[in-house]
Amino acid sequence: MSQSSNKPTKHSLLERDWSVYYRATKGRPPRETLLFALTQFEAEAPSKTRRFAVDLGCGDGRDTVELLRQGWRVLAIDGEKDAIALLRQRSGVNRTFLETRVQRFESLTLPPSVDLVNASFCLQFCPPEYFLNLWREIVTSLRSGGRFCGQLFGDRDSWTTAHSNIYGYTREHVEALLQSFELEYFEEEEHPGKTPLGEGKHWHLFHIVARKL
Repeated sequence: MSQSSNKPTKHSLLERDWSVYYRATKGRPPRETLLFALTQFEAEAPSKTRRFAVDLGCGDGRDTVELLRQGWRVLAIDGEKDAIALLRQRSGVNRTFLETRVQRFESLTLPPSVDLVNASFCLQFCPPEYFLNLWREIVTSLRSGGRFCGQLFGDRDSWTTAHSNIYGYTREHVEALLQSFELEYFEEEEHPGKTPLGEGKHWHLFHIVARKL
């Protein structure tokens, strides 16, 4: 995609130097939406087989590591090969039940009968023209009773106004996307703040844990 001289384009986000982000977030705990989803599974009858999760946009593995620690089988996917390399190099990771894949959202395919799809702060990096296909792939991959957890960006998030390839959703749009789910946790967050890299940003987010009907 060619860059315009009068409009910000993907150079600062979709093509950013992710190694800087990984260094800035190294050692951070798993996301709260993931932890909430895991407690929901724990409240159910024990599974006869090892539960299976897909961690989308896994980065260097802050959520993947927690899933493995709690005995899950994990397919960790990221569009950046450096992220997968960092995940596989982490100490103390039981790789017996870990599968990794370098794949971008535009071409994503997921296995069937997944128990959990975790997408922490990553879906905004799917080009808008591919998002509905990506979302259908996520929904289709989940078994009945499986869960989605993660974030979607709201339409007032400053990244959505500053970058033409970052799309934000209204509350009504998010609720429509989740119509085949039972909402177990749904919080809208909006406030000024900063990114992990210290950049000023207006945050508008939807935090989601939802169980597929």
